[in-house]
Amino acid sequence: MIKIKKALVCVDLSDYSKMTLEYALSLTSGNVAQLILLNVINSRDIDAVKFASHYYPNEANVELFLKGTKADRQQRLNEMIEQYSIPETVQVDLLLKEGNPFKEILSTIKEENIDLVIIGNKGRSNVVGTLLGSVAEKVLRHSPVTVISVRDRAQFGR
Repeated sequence: MIKIKKALVCVDLSDYSKMTLEYALSLTSGNVAQLILLNVINSRDIDAVKFASHYYPNEANVELFLKGTKADRQQRLNEMIEQYSIPETVQVDLLLKEGNPFKEILSTIKEENIDLVIIGNKGRSNVVGTLLGSVAEKVLRHSPVTVISVRDRAQFGR
């Protein structure tokens, strides 16, 4: 039997994030020692603030943007975790990164020695995902470990 010690739960704080965490907790209950919730601040957002700072130097500041975004996301992730009764035997860690979400997920898999990835099928940007290929799709194709894609049954019902 395969032992899952670490599971990576990828959350972008979209509507799918809560469902992704619920599935992660349900699937790994009693089988995992550590859950790592990963949220990535997309480099496109950071680049947009950098671009805007050239035209609006008093309003757009990359350092303030990152500081505020990290604090907000940390709080929202903590609130999400507090909604669930997580067994004391399971260690839950929050990880915030900056960069390309797909690349950061893959690097986290290697850095943290992840055994299982749980990711939502849809996230923040449905149109961009359709045109360029979604983060979940890229992770499914390139991950060196098993990936579970969480789907909203109502969204994909027949």
